[in-house]
Amino acid sequence: QVQLVESGGGLVQAGGSLRLSCAASGRTFSSYTMGWFRQAPGKEREFVGCISRYSISTYYADSVKGRFTISRDNAKNTVYLQMNSLKPEDTAVYYCAASQSVSTTSVRGNYRYWGQGTQVTVSS
Repeated sequence: QVQLVESGGGLVQAGGSLRLSCAASGRTFSSYTMGWFRQAPGKEREFVGCISRYSISTYYADSVKGRFTISRDNAKNTVYLQMNSLKPEDTAVYYCAASQSVSTTSVRGNYRYWGQGTQVTVSS
């Protein structure tokens, strides 16, 4: 069992930056591929990006590639989402999730554990 708690959301102007954190409980954090998803009002939850267990690889949605960066610190049981050049269309609730997949995956159903989400609002 893994419990995930996101933090770092807030209100930012377009072009600004935010860094989200996701702290995980348990001693097996390094055994999970970690992903970030987001859900805007009235829309489906969508994949943002993910990072493999030992940071060997990352994978991003086209909509955030070049602007967002995922990293993790297995010693701190924490995964991060650095968001730069934010746009109003990035406004959403952001969720971190843990997958037992051995490789990076964008498939929502592959993620077993989810955090409660943190709101990110980008004003124009």
